[in-house]
Amino acid sequence: MLNFRRLLEKHELAGRILEVVNGYLGDRRLMLRQSTVVNATIIHASSSTKNKDGKRDPETHHTKKGNQYFCGIKVHIGVDAESGLVYSLVGTAANPADVTQVDQLLQL
Repeated sequence: MLNFRRLLEKHELAGRILEVVNGYLGDRRLMLRQSTVVNATIIHASSSTKNKDGKRDPETHHTKKGNQYFCGIKVHIGVDAESGLVYSLVGTAANPADVTQVDQLLQL
C-alpha cells in the first residue's frame, strides 16, 4: 500500500483519480468531499519465552511481510487525507489482514 501511495504521489495521479471518482458520483448527484488514508505498521516484540513467566506474550502473533517474518502487534492508523491529522488508531495482533480494521478507521 505504501508503494502504491508513493507511486500516486510521484506521478501526481491522486487528483486525477479523485476527478474520475467525482465524475461517476456526480452522475448520481453525489460528491466525495473527504478521504481517509489508512495504513498499518508492525511493532516488533520478542517471540522468546525467556521471560519471568516462561511464556510468550499472548497478545503478539507472527506475520509475514514480503519475505520476512515478524512477531509483534500491528497498529492500524486512520489519517485525514487533507490535514494529515491522525484521528483513529486500532491495535491488533500482527496477523490480521489490514483490511479487517478499515471500518473502525474511517471518519464518518
